[in-house]
Amino acid sequence: MTKKKHLTQRQNDRIAGNQQKRLDRLAQKAAKADQQIEQAAFSEAEPGIVISRFGQHADIEAKDGTITRCNLRRTIGSLVCGDAVVFRRALQSQGTIDGVVEAVQERSSVLSRPDFYDGLKPVAANIDLLIIVSAVLPALSLNIIDRYLVAAETMQIKPLLLLNKIDLLSEQQRTEVEQQLDIYRKIGYETLLLSAKSGEGMAQLDHYLSQGTSIFVGQSGVGKSSLLNNLLPEMGVVTQEVSDVSGLGQHTTTVARLYHLTQGGQLIDSPGIREFALWHLSDEEVSWGYREFRPWLGRCKFRDCTHGNDPGCALHHAVETGDIAVERFDNYHKILLSMAQDKPSYL
Repeated sequence: MTKKKHLTQRQNDRIAGNQQKRLDRLAQKAAKADQQIEQAAFSEAEPGIVISRFGQHADIEAKDGTITRCNLRRTIGSLVCGDAVVFRRALQSQGTIDGVVEAVQERSSVLSRPDFYDGLKPVAANIDLLIIVSAVLPALSLNIIDRYLVAAETMQIKPLLLLNKIDLLSEQQRTEVEQQLDIYRKIGYETLLLSAKSGEGMAQLDHYLSQGTSIFVGQSGVGKSSLLNNLLPEMGVVTQEVSDVSGLGQHTTTVARLYHLTQGGQLIDSPGIREFALWHLSDEEVSWGYREFRPWLGRCKFRDCTHGNDPGCALHHAVETGDIAVERFDNYHKILLSMAQDKPSYL
């Protein structure tokens, strides 16, 4: 009986190497075949914009104005309304899904809000103007306005303060509201009083909207959907009145969506947010978000100053001299307190 020859380690390595090369060639052939099949299944890549996002799908508008519902590549980590993307259309209809998003372009800006379960959640991208919609019903809340302004300053998005439903105000009430808004005008914020019902202020709103991509944000029930109906009556956006029981608006928009306006520009309608939390920011970021605080930051007597009743507090001094409005200073501390209370325990 012939004794079986044992292979040397070098020979075993050579055989294993040759086997791996064959496997690599087969894998390359398979990948090339898959690529050829995909090339045959989809058209050439083209630019588009996200009109709306639905779970694992998104509606993408191409330059020719057509809208394609697309799947998302697994490599895409985040996609929101307003994102500029690269996508490919299916050459043959696949039911309701007729394309695939290949990549997302770099964002010029992104509006995010903290979610207790999902962390910081993006809402919309590439925004030029953040329109903070308030109304006299529910009652005008300067605290909500300040929260949005801090967010706008942090994300470097230009804000516009819009007070809706002013047709419900008496002459005296309107004077009082003007005084409240003067607090913001004095520190450089633009304001607009408007009534979707009477049409007052709509021409000025059209001018703002025509400048780029805007987004309506604010509590539910302040009339965002009514404004959208006025701007785009053919869309028939559903609206709901403020609840008589809770005094809060009812959510009428469930998914952010981008609309093109006849006067030019784009408008993103976002789901109503009853309270815009800021617990994802640091105290220092909130302080910086108050633009009139900035000349006074770093000038307190003590480095660990909490800007309350601390001796030598520069911000407290600015309040006493009228350089910082008492209302804004009070809201600042309310925001810091709510951040500490609302912050999830896992952070």
